[in-house]
Amino acid sequence: MDLPGLIAFLLQQPLLALAIASIFVATLGGMLRRPLPVFGGFVRGVGNLGLIAALLLTIAQVTRFTSSHDLALPQLGMPDQSVEGGETRVRMDRDGHFWITASVNGTKRRFLVDTGATLTAISPDTAEAGRVAQKPIPQAVLMHTANGTVRAELVTIDELRFGSVVARDLDAVVAPGLGDANVIGMNLLSRLASWRVEDRTLILVPHHPQSDAA
Repeated sequence: MDLPGLIAFLLQQPLLALAIASIFVATLGGMLRRPLPVFGGFVRGVGNLGLIAALLLTIAQVTRFTSSHDLALPQLGMPDQSVEGGETRVRMDRDGHFWITASVNGTKRRFLVDTGATLTAISPDTAEAGRVAQKPIPQAVLMHTANGTVRAELVTIDELRFGSVVARDLDAVVAPGLGDANVIGMNLLSRLASWRVEDRTLILVPHHPQSDAA
């Protein structure tokens, strides 16, 4: 790999770049400790702190995202949802899946409810329209989809709202390889008081039902 290619790769892997830079700084500090004990010790300490930060960030990322991130993405259908007594009810579409209309930071988009997906996923268009910002330190995961393995950026949605459900500070991924599809995953469903399927209807029960704004 040539130098420009290596730099481009490290820019896509900030934790790896931080670890390599910290090792270099710590090694340099060790070399400077004999001629410049105080300064060398300081430089080495900075390098060690960088290594600790890289380790903690890696542990945090692995703890939050420990699955294979599998997504099933059939063709888009027409969602049919309603709110009854605080419950959001979504009837199964003709394709055998459940579709909802949700608001991403105030922007309405259609989502497939996929209980096999660990994370909620949004398209680049949805992320841009909903003003979903990238993390200060970019993070990425590889996702296995029906179309193969794609690279996805981790983001946080300030507010995702549909029916009686409102989720704030929701972890999600933005994956160009998913096209225009949006997916609600288990990291949102697990926040609910309960969810179930009865008579071809998905019933979502939030802890604190909100007014139907979607």
